Amino acid sequence: CRWDGDFSVNCSFTGTSAVPKDLSQTVITADFSYNNVQTFTCADGRSEERMLKHLNLSNNLISELSLTTCRNLPLLETLNLDGNAIQALTLGLPTPQQDGKVDRLLPALKVLSVERNHLRRVPRGLGLLQSLQSLRLSSNGIRQVGLRDFQNCSQLKDIHLQNNKITEIHPDAFRDLHKLQVVVDLRENALATPLPQILISLNFFRLEVGLSNNAG
Repeated sequence: CRWDGDFSVNCSFTGTSAVPKDLSQTVITADFSYNNVQTFTCADGRSEERMLKHLNLSNNLISELSLTTCRNLPLLETLNLDGNAIQALTLGLPTPQQDGKVDRLLPALKVLSVERNHLRRVPRGLGLLQSLQSLRLSSNGIRQVGLRDFQNCSQLKDIHLQNNKITEIHPDAFRDLHKLQVVVDLRENALATPLPQILISLNFFRLEVGLSNNAG
C-alpha cells in the first residue's frame, strides 16, 4: 500500500483479498479498489471510532454487504461500491446504547455509490442514512421503484437509476424528496408508461429527468 502521510492510504491494484483489520484509526481516505476483496465488515469486532471519511471498495468481488455493523464510522461521507457483484445490500435498524441513546447508521454518509452490481431492487432502509444526498444505483437489475423505497430520505439531492430493468415506478415514490434538485436519471430502462405525474407536478428548483432509451 502507498501512504500519503498518516491520513491517506492507497491499496488499489495490490491483489489484496481483505481490508486490513489494523488499518490506522487516523486514516481519512482509503482506496482498496481493483482487488479481490470478497467480504467487508465495518467494525471487524472493534468498537473504536475511526476518522475515515472516504472509502473506495470499487471493482472487487463483494457479493453481499451489511452496513449494520458500521457504528464505528461516524465520519464516513462517501462509500464507493461500484463494480462488485452485490446482490443484497442490508441496512439495519439503529442500535440502542446502554445509556438509552441511539447509534445512527453512518450519520455523516452523503454519497452512496453501488453502480455496476447485481441489485434487483432498491436497498431497503435508505432512510436510516440521515445525511444521504447522492444515491447512485446505475447498471444493476432493479425492476421497480416502490412507494417506500426512498421513505425518510429527506436530504437526497440526486438519484441515478439509469441502465436498470425498471418497468414500474410508484406515482408517489419521490413525493417527499423536497431537496431533490439535480437529477433523477432513468435512462436505459424498460419504462413503457409516461413519467409519473408526481415528478411533473413537483416544483423542484433544478430538476433534471433523464428518460432516453426506454420502451415507451
